[in-house]
Amino acid sequence: VQLQASGGGLVQVGGSLRLSCAISGRTVGDNIMGWFRQAPGKEREFVAAINWDDATPYYTVSVKGRFTVSRDNSRNILYLKMNSLKPEDTAVYYCAARRGTVVVGPSDYGYWGQGTLVTVSS
Repeated sequence: VQLQASGGGLVQVGGSLRLSCAISGRTVGDNIMGWFRQAPGKEREFVAAINWDDATPYYTVSVKGRFTVSRDNSRNILYLKMNSLKPEDTAVYYCAARRGTVVVGPSDYGYWGQGTLVTVSS
């Protein structure tokens, strides 16, 4: 599976961005697509994920109600729409893939995109 994230940039507090992750080489079994982020000096953390088969979304508590994960099945694109952005959302955002169920540990995801930087300025 090859993943390529894009859509990051500089945005003001309260603003919005939509990240995209182009997916290629995905097979039927590669059904969990996730978003992670890593802020400077911090560990990579789970943000959201989606079960590609039935589009069920999952979110970490800090982004629930502000972020929306979705997928375009026909184009093999994963999205993360981010609203009401806060300075603490500043990080490099990565898309990732795994088989099975949604888990939050980065080490459980075998496929990763290159990351896209989101900077929220106050």
